[in-house]
Amino acid sequence: MHQMKNYMEEIVLSAMDDILKDINVCTCERCRYDIAAKALNDLPPQYIVTKKGEIYSKINNLKAQFEVDVISAITKAAILVKRNPNHNTKDIFD
Repeated sequence: MHQMKNYMEEIVLSAMDDILKDINVCTCERCRYDIAAKALNDLPPQYIVTKKGEIYSKINNLKAQFEVDVISAITKAAILVKRNPNHNTKDIFD
């Protein structure tokens, strides 16, 4: 079975832990998703079609290619979320 995936999501999510440990920012689930969403909005999508399970073997290959942009986008997003956290607000779709 094939699937289409924005590969940049995997790259951002796999890089977040290393980057966020150097930034004093809340790492609750809501803040992590807000950081990832804001970072992904600043990065170009990288859609691929792959067989299920194949995607993880490709992360490291493309991660290095986009590393500087990903680090910059996650850091910028973390600073924004740190200044304006949403973890205490009611979700729009609740």
